[in-house]
This record gives sequence, C-alpha cells and structure tokens, in this order.
Amino acid sequence: DGYKQNSFSTALTVGFFRDMPVNKARTYYIAAGLGYAYHNIKDNFTVTQDAANTTLYSVLPEDSIHKNKLVLHCLELPIELRWRNSDAVSHKFWRVYLGFKVSYIFADKAQFTPNGGSKFTLRNDKNLNTWVYGAYLSAGWNTWNFYAYYGFTPLYKSAVMDTGQKVNLNTVSIGLAFYIL
Repeated sequence: DGYKQNSFSTALTVGFFRDMPVNKARTYYIAAGLGYAYHNIKDNFTVTQDAANTTLYSVLPEDSIHKNKLVLHCLELPIELRWRNSDAVSHKFWRVYLGFKVSYIFADKAQFTPNGGSKFTLRNDKNLNTWVYGAYLSAGWNTWNFYAYYGFTPLYKSAVMDTGQKVNLNTVSIGLAFYIL
C-alpha cells in the first residue's frame, strides 16, 4: 500500500539472438538468446538495516526521501516466437516477437538517502529472488519497436515490511526496443 515510482526508472538490455526459421517462407522463427540487463528502479520503497543488521522494508512518503533506488544486474535467457514480413533484399519490415525470459540477478544494490540524513547502501539482499521470469511482447517497424514486459516472479521472496505486510513487487517494463541486424 502506498507504493509509488518517484522518478523515471531506467533499464538497458543488450544481447544476442539466434533465429531458427520454422516455415519455408522464413516469416516465422523461434529465437533463443543470451543477454545482460541493468535496472535502476526509483521509488518510495526503502531498504535499510537496524543496529542488529536486520533488513527493514518500508514505504515512505515522497517528501521524506532525498534519493532512493534499487539497482539490479541480470543475466537473461530469453526465447521468442517471432513473426516478420522480411525478404532477402530489405531489412525494413514489420515484426511481432512474443517472448519469455528467465533472469538471474547476480548483483543488487539498494540505496536510500532520507531528507537531511546520511546515505544507506545495502548490497546482496538475501530476500531478493535470484531467479525471476516473465513474458514480453515486442512489435514495430524496422529498428523502432514497442516493448512491454511483465514479471511473473515477485522481486522479493520473503521480505516483510515494517507494517507486517508481505512485500509483493512484480516488475512491469514499457519502452522501446532497437534491433540491429
């Protein structure tokens, strides 16, 4: 309750795919890939620790936060069902890619600076799910493509907020995907 994104959260994913055509016209493909993803989530969900090194999770009012972010570094394993109306001559074509990916979070950092306070940083949160997965859709013309992703796995596996409420945050990403052939 009360969770809000407090700035523009950024993400960048780079990777490679291997197309495998499934029809003679070469308009349908299955593609498997490997990639790296960087996520910088800016919100009002804070992660801190008390004197006994117990990790504390809270949702704070935006006016009490100077800076707050969760940075994730992931190795990604996507698989896609692809359709495109390309030909052997032109690289300009319509495409629709439906995919599923498994992501391994290999590094994380939560940073919180309250207004008028000192910065707190926590790395390698034990309550963060190491493996997350979800589905996505990419569609567009040429290199410009709309992209939408929904994570089925919550980011936190066993975290409980200071109010006693279980942390249940799933990832939703909307943006642009650029494909280079």
